[in-house]
Amino acid sequence: TAGWRGFGKPAFPEQGWIVKDGWLTHVAKGGGGDIITDRLFTDFELRFEWKISPGGNSGVKYFIDEARKAAIGHEYQVIDDAAHPDAKIGPKRQTAGLYDAMPAQSPRVKPAGEINESAIIVRGDSVEHWLNGDCVLKYRIGSPELAAAKAASKFKNEPKWGTRFPTPILLQDHSDAVSFRNI
Repeated sequence: TAGWRGFGKPAFPEQGWIVKDGWLTHVAKGGGGDIITDRLFTDFELRFEWKISPGGNSGVKYFIDEARKAAIGHEYQVIDDAAHPDAKIGPKRQTAGLYDAMPAQSPRVKPAGEINESAIIVRGDSVEHWLNGDCVLKYRIGSPELAAAKAASKFKNEPKWGTRFPTPILLQDHSDAVSFRNI
């Protein structure tokens, strides 16, 4: 857990998150809250493996600001597309999409319980989401496409959403079991 702490907290949560067999796992209904990196990043290439529980929902967030008091930011969606009700709403809420804003294009997602390999790459204003070896989403900070996606999303009234600034990386506690490794 070195390098990680609770969102809005000085230390790593005492419950909810465990490390076992090389996996950092949030236990279903374990509490603990979201966790973030101690460091802030501007340009970055984040690679990680993950597996979601059947019916589970989580995410990896970036461009978040603890001053907001809530972990609102850009989210690489990690979800059981086949069974979670939020994924049934549509592709903007499915795996590898920019949650509630932009869908992934032709994602080859492995089902719940299987290991997926993902990446988030931020270089300047360019952002990419990768899933299992494929770039499935590209967008630019400040672009008309991102502005339109924001306007049609639940983030339309969030002033910093859609902007770029130094950010920690966040692993989401969505009350479901999810595991990450090789981050």
